[in-house]
Amino acid sequence: MLRILIVEDSSVVALLLRAIFEQQADMQVVGHAKNGLEGVQMAHDLTPDVITMDIRMPVMDGFEATRLILADNPVPIVVVSSSVDDEELRITFRAIEEGALAVMEKPRGFAHPDFESIRRDLVDTVRAMSQVKLFSRKKIERTIEAEIYDAPLPQPGQIYELVAMGCSTGGPQALQQIFSLLPGHFPVPILVTQHISKGFVGGLAAWLSDNTQLNVKLAEQDETLKAGTIYFAPDDQHLLLSRGSSGLMVCLSQASPCNGFRPSVSPMFNSVAQICQHRAIGVLLTGMGEDGADGLLAMRSAGSHTVVQDEMSAVVYGMPGTAIALDAVDKVVALDHLPAYLSRLVREQALLDG
Repeated sequence: MLRILIVEDSSVVALLLRAIFEQQADMQVVGHAKNGLEGVQMAHDLTPDVITMDIRMPVMDGFEATRLILADNPVPIVVVSSSVDDEELRITFRAIEEGALAVMEKPRGFAHPDFESIRRDLVDTVRAMSQVKLFSRKKIERTIEAEIYDAPLPQPGQIYELVAMGCSTGGPQALQQIFSLLPGHFPVPILVTQHISKGFVGGLAAWLSDNTQLNVKLAEQDETLKAGTIYFAPDDQHLLLSRGSSGLMVCLSQASPCNGFRPSVSPMFNSVAQICQHRAIGVLLTGMGEDGADGLLAMRSAGSHTVVQDEMSAVVYGMPGTAIALDAVDKVVALDHLPAYLSRLVREQALLDG
């Protein structure tokens, strides 16, 4: 039985969450904390398998509660937020930075037209997060990193014009770690498709922009890609590429969901494979499921260089693991070496542009 602690100051929302979870044969709500301080104490006393965490609460907010819970006895935390304003989004992503695993949209009642999809996503995410094994945030030493980092670069002299990244669960933390260490003069654009609940990708981009020297924005239809800029797939649209007289351009699509997602990583990777062929780098990071794996294979088959995050640093190894099983991967790289590895790959492009 999956034991869930609800931390939520609204009794109406807490009752709705309880009803959603207890409709599942494998879920049991073991407690309801009405503020962050109660949540910290109940997390210690009840030892739940998963915690759902509100953000705006009296006495102690969700960020501080998340920080204290994960410092004391790490347990998977899913932030359940209404995404109502910039301040709530700011606190939400501070909680993600502290180690909360996912952010979900708060359900808005049985009669709401989106209730069933939100309910299903919430149940699936909480169930999946219960399987994530968390460890102390102390840095884990790796004996293989030097070997990975020092491996010969692919195709000496190869010039790349684009990096494309895909991620899901654990992605925001991984992206923050990578982007915070990339130089502001990174010589190519970066495309990102991140699975995240509707309404949160703008907050994610804003949060990341505070943690990097690069420009971060949501991709816009027909805009020309610029070096040193990170483009996120916006809500409910696949991020694809086209090539015009001015260079690589954004092409947004509302085609059917792929692998259950829109935006999906696989269409982005497939588009990059078609437009850029051998002049692109594909990176698949932590995430549940298999989205992006077949697209990464298409990139590798087109001559692109393909990379996945190592299993030790990933929150969930579904997407990278599936890519490895498909033989879609040229290189497995530890997360804390990915910034340096990517910078080395595009260094010749920087020299050429200089």
